[in-house]
Amino acid sequence: MGRSVWWQEVIRVLAVCLFAAAIGTLSGYVLPLLLLAMAGLLIYWLLQLRRVARWLRRPDTEPPEATGLWGEIFDRVYHLQRADREERGRLQTTVSYLRDSFAALKNATVMIDPQGNIEWCNAASARLLGLQYPRDRGQAILNLVRLPAFNAYVDGGDYQEPLLMDSPRDGGARLLIEITPFGAGSRLLFARDVTREERMQEMRRDFIANVSHELRTPLTVITGYLHTLLDAGIASDERIHQPLVQMRQQARRMENLLRDLLWLSRLESAQDESEDRAALDIAEIMSEVRTEALGVEPDREINLVVESRRELPGNYRQIHSALSNLVVNALKYSDGPVEMRWSEDEGHLYLSVTDVGPGIDAVHIPRLTERFYRVEKSRAQETGGTGLGLAIVKHVLAAHQAWLDIDSRLGRGTTFRCVFPLS
Repeated sequence: MGRSVWWQEVIRVLAVCLFAAAIGTLSGYVLPLLLLAMAGLLIYWLLQLRRVARWLRRPDTEPPEATGLWGEIFDRVYHLQRADREERGRLQTTVSYLRDSFAALKNATVMIDPQGNIEWCNAASARLLGLQYPRDRGQAILNLVRLPAFNAYVDGGDYQEPLLMDSPRDGGARLLIEITPFGAGSRLLFARDVTREERMQEMRRDFIANVSHELRTPLTVITGYLHTLLDAGIASDERIHQPLVQMRQQARRMENLLRDLLWLSRLESAQDESEDRAALDIAEIMSEVRTEALGVEPDREINLVVESRRELPGNYRQIHSALSNLVVNALKYSDGPVEMRWSEDEGHLYLSVTDVGPGIDAVHIPRLTERFYRVEKSRAQETGGTGLGLAIVKHVLAAHQAWLDIDSRLGRGTTFRCVFPLS
């Protein structure tokens, strides 16, 4: 508001008061005329306020005509209203654009307010979740999608990982649910039909499992005959003996590969979920793994460090397999001592395997748990590994709500740390 307009209004008030005082002096009624002048000014201001109030109840109309300070007030309020209308129009256009975009998606999209009620959903929500707009607007989504896993996921508040669940509309369909918080407690829910992907993954797992199972029988026969020929001394000629030895080595490698493929397939298909879990004595499992490893390589040094006596709820076979794979890898890629450590802090339990080998370049660490990934392709034949050990470890830990942390420096060795949240 301009200072000149303000001073003009001040001067006008002073002028009225001075004029009333002058007339009062001449007539001998100074105080009554001053009071009368002030009352007139007050009535004028009240009338202007009444005009403002009536106009604000109808903001789409033009502002009342006025001069001076009140004219400035009307103009400023009018410009603010117009700017507000334009901003709301832009926001409404943006919201409409986003809703049109979400409506065109094949995936279900649901806007949920802070109280858990549905604000809006697109057409795909009816097909995947059974929700319809505007019929279900204002309804609690947990009252309309009544699945225990879904309710726990929505109420849990931890949306870092998506939820895979059966469709409430079609029991044979599988949905991937993702929730993104936004605004002041609102949430945006996406549901995607992953039935086809799930079936393809299941077909792939079944194919690998079936092929691996079918190959075991002929491979066992071949290995048996190779053992017989070599043990009987029939192949005494070096030209025959050496190829047979190499054939037996490769047959053993194939047996290990098929064994790991079958075990990994079983982990992926979650067949072990029905098996009872128990409180595991990790120190005892570490001792068992150490004994098994020394049975194969008796000259190696394997140290155990037990800093916690806390037991771990889990599947014995899976945890034993994960630890054994980590120790075998450490022995393969390191000539020095290997250390197994069981420890804890305020929030986690740690099962670590440390070696003093050549270490791993940081560029390879994100891909180490991929199937058949090798840091050095040439070492695959030398170590006789299958390339599935760390993939097995990853799946075992995922089944126990844990993860693998890898700390490695070139020339200083590597630590593989299994992290189990206490919660």
